[in-house]
Amino acid sequence: MKEYEAMAILDANMEDEKIEAAVTKIEGIIAKNGGKVEKTDRWGKRKLAYPIKKQTMGYYALFHFQGPEESIKEMDRVLRISDEVVRHMFVAKD
Repeated sequence: MKEYEAMAILDANMEDEKIEAAVTKIEGIIAKNGGKVEKTDRWGKRKLAYPIKKQTMGYYALFHFQGPEESIKEMDRVLRISDEVVRHMFVAKD
């Protein structure tokens, strides 16, 4: 299994409980697709570099995990259709 990092920017207008639920949901998506979450860094609310969907703030969360290469496409598809995720990105670590 390869090591990856996933950055997710969540809707900052959500309540704290919903943000925590969204972070837990993303960890569940990683686990469901054969991955193992090693660490989750919650960066908190930060100003976006440019407005996305008319929002200027976002909640940043960074996930360090291991998983099979095939699972990235499925995780990308699921995060793309999630309403609480504004943007996301996967990076393979060396």
